[in-house]
Amino acid sequence: MSSQTIGHRCSDHGGEEQSNDDLEMMIHNENQKGLRYVIINFTPSWFSATMGTGIVSILLHNLPYNGTWLYWISVVVFAFNVFLFVLFSLISLARYTLFRGLWTAMLNHPTQSLFLGTYPMGLATIINMICFVCVPAWGNWAGTLAWTLWWIDAVISLANNMYLPFAMYEPPARSVLGSLDMLTLSGSMSRHSNELSGMTAAWLLPVVSTIVAAASGGIVASVLENEQHALWTIIVSYVLWGTGVPLAMMVMVMYFHRLTIHKIPPKEVIVSVFLPLGPLGQGSFGIMQLGKEAMRVFPKTDSLSTEVSAGSILYVMGFIIGLIMWGFGLVWLFFALASITRSKFPFNMGWWGFTFPLGVFTVATTTIAKELPSLFFKVLGTIFSVVVVLLWIVVSVGTLAQTWRRKMFVAPCLKEWEKGEAQRRGKCTRVPEGAL
Repeated sequence: MSSQTIGHRCSDHGGEEQSNDDLEMMIHNENQKGLRYVIINFTPSWFSATMGTGIVSILLHNLPYNGTWLYWISVVVFAFNVFLFVLFSLISLARYTLFRGLWTAMLNHPTQSLFLGTYPMGLATIINMICFVCVPAWGNWAGTLAWTLWWIDAVISLANNMYLPFAMYEPPARSVLGSLDMLTLSGSMSRHSNELSGMTAAWLLPVVSTIVAAASGGIVASVLENEQHALWTIIVSYVLWGTGVPLAMMVMVMYFHRLTIHKIPPKEVIVSVFLPLGPLGQGSFGIMQLGKEAMRVFPKTDSLSTEVSAGSILYVMGFIIGLIMWGFGLVWLFFALASITRSKFPFNMGWWGFTFPLGVFTVATTTIAKELPSLFFKVLGTIFSVVVVLLWIVVSVGTLAQTWRRKMFVAPCLKEWEKGEAQRRGKCTRVPEGAL
């Protein structure tokens, strides 16, 4: 009986090899136009497009020199961004549902996993526009919707902020049998082999997500009728800001050290030099917005001491800290502009790194213009806004063109996943005689 079992198990090996060949063809054949090819190669980095589109809708809505026609353009871009976010979410759900083990392979990949932070940041831009557009048009229930979505966004952002940096130095996991799992080992080993020379500013992505959530919390608090809800939203947002900004500063120190020792990054990832503008710009806006809301809410809720105006203190401190962070952002803006002028660089998904970091830096600029008020910052914010919108158009057209040619569907994590699938599907275990 055991010999028959052995023959039966090994006879399926040819069929499994055929299955593996089909799997490899589906992954690597760029001429395929089937939906499965798109799904299996759809990585989390696509959500950077929703971040860029979302920040453009916000800039158009809050442009210092605004008009009714710009308002309606911002609404159209907002609706388009919601469509993109829902579509990308459905494709991602299909990807990790249809292809077993791909979620683990992506999570273990040292680069692709970092882009999980783009998901909550893309959602945050939608939440902000709900507050700007839907609440005035539809009433308080839209504010409740924004608040609910914000809590979901905050939880996802915090999970990104805490787990993904830890995963860079997490030891390889062991299976229930006590032996090292091959797929987990390969992923963890790749994370252990992080070299300073290979570092990019993409390390900031999971960290920035909580800063974006904090800034979004300040906006959500401004539309909540319940003052206690607004108070707790502000408090949690300050905590989120605290989990993101200090950690982002540490990563930027490491990144600056990497630039001084190993020079500018390769041309394929050179656009990532703009990413430090993200935590600085959004951190600047966030602390100013939270201070503004604290000044409004704290007196109404009798928060902190009634003998001193705690809200006003937080407002002034927020503006000063925000202005300092904005100034620090100018340094990184110069570094980024100087870096990209050194050589030509190919178009890829990384080009979306132009839009969101510059966009949130622009939001900080226009916020400073409102709070001072200042004509200089108002004009500068308008110029920055126009530049970001033009960049968004260029990157969107390039993305559509490359998507049509199937050049944008690149998933580095598939290499390890394919090995794991080949082992799982093609395994032919010889059972010792008498074992059964």
